[in-house]
Amino acid sequence: MPTPEQTTTSRAHAPSGTTGPSSGSAVRLEGVTKSFGATTVLHGVDLDLSPGELVCLLGPSGCGKTTALRCIAGLEPVSAGRVLIGGSDVTEVPVNRRDIGMVFQQYSLFPHMTVARNVEFGLGMRRVARAERATRVGEMLEIVGLSHLAERFPHELSGGQQQRVALARALVTRPRALLLDEPLSALDAKVRVRLRDQIRAIQTELGITTVFVTHDQEEALAVSDRVAVMEGGRIAQLGTPEDLYRRPVSPFVADFVGLSNRVAGVLDGASVRVRGAQLPVIQPADGASPGRTGDPVTAFIRPEHVRLSASAAGGDSSAVVLTTGFLGPIRRTIVQFADGAELAVQHGSETAYEAGDRVDVAFASEPVTVAPRA
Repeated sequence: MPTPEQTTTSRAHAPSGTTGPSSGSAVRLEGVTKSFGATTVLHGVDLDLSPGELVCLLGPSGCGKTTALRCIAGLEPVSAGRVLIGGSDVTEVPVNRRDIGMVFQQYSLFPHMTVARNVEFGLGMRRVARAERATRVGEMLEIVGLSHLAERFPHELSGGQQQRVALARALVTRPRALLLDEPLSALDAKVRVRLRDQIRAIQTELGITTVFVTHDQEEALAVSDRVAVMEGGRIAQLGTPEDLYRRPVSPFVADFVGLSNRVAGVLDGASVRVRGAQLPVIQPADGASPGRTGDPVTAFIRPEHVRLSASAAGGDSSAVVLTTGFLGPIRRTIVQFADGAELAVQHGSETAYEAGDRVDVAFASEPVTVAPRA
């Protein structure tokens, strides 16, 4: 008998009469501001989601990502601006009339109800006919790979299975949009990776517009069509995972998304000089100049854009290996220059260095983000 995970991931298409909509509804925030007393936590946020798109709100604690989600849900009234779903202004519409599905960190399943009854609950509240309820529950449990557990109770399920029950319950009502607030944060790392992929597969299969809140950058990059990186109640950058990683438009985004080395350099027109290398500079999001030629700056350089080669020569590009670690297909090596500056390098695991080895350091000609250096 296949495992629940095999059942879910091996299904290429939804069953006939699929429970989900063929396409989701557009979701839009227009100048949404939210204040709690004298404290403003959202500052005029604008965000557009196309039908069927999955957008992650990513950022550190306190950046406003969960507040933005709660404003979309109607759990928090906005102080200014508008929320639109499917082109309709729902800013003043109560949460139970917004036609959305929600899954939170705490799944809040009814402990006295079976899996099937938990999934069916929302349909009963909407007075859907009994026969249709049974059909839709069966279809949704098949989609999430839990048909064989329909008569189990929540305490008889693993955390990952409970998460999928909560997801099925949110989707069975055929909502216009799905809102996920860190739904995987209570699970261990291996289960999280498996379930995030399953959520993405189900979301794609059903074509439902989804807002996914997380502070886990790997999670956001893995599942999103686009990612909105939030900082201080504003969207610092919105783009595809590739855009955010390869072309961060601010030091905050470069530092928060992925790993970056902070390397001292000097501006030279539209490029920066870094230890003998000339690297192109990514222009700031606001279009302002990153500085003037000759200004000292910090360049944010990805570990995989650093190249090492064995060398006994000295000079500004010469360094000594401090540590190296095997990470399966890659190694991460830390080197130190004569002036004490350190650099993390990511390279193929077939090349191994030992602590104390002298190496030459070079940089790939990839665009970098820079910040003024005091």
